[in-house]
Amino acid sequence: MEIKASLKNIRLSPRKTRLVARLLQGLPVSQAEAQLSFLAKRSATPLLKLLRSAVANAKNNFSLAESNLVIKSMTVNEGVALKRWMPRAQGRATPIKKRACHVNLVLSERADLKSEISDHK
Repeated sequence: MEIKASLKNIRLSPRKTRLVARLLQGLPVSQAEAQLSFLAKRSATPLLKLLRSAVANAKNNFSLAESNLVIKSMTVNEGVALKRWMPRAQGRATPIKKRACHVNLVLSERADLKSEISDHK
């Protein structure tokens, strides 16, 4: 079973957010939470909030245990970019893109635990 959660329009660059998202790929939820809570990156805080939201979805909507959940995938896509102008010398201006991103998180149950449960039945 897959549990999905998404976060839209975070005012962080997708490139910088992907650095943190790649760390979490394939980790159990408890290890991912520990990584995010001690990581010194600005994108760690919203991703931790997203992870906790996905775990809450799994518990409340599907009655799954937190210990059985693993991060299957975490994708970071580009959002809208705010376009601003920086004044330069001799009356010129250069464009600045203030980027945003969308994050999609998919949790799944551990395969090894799933097979153990089905073997006991």
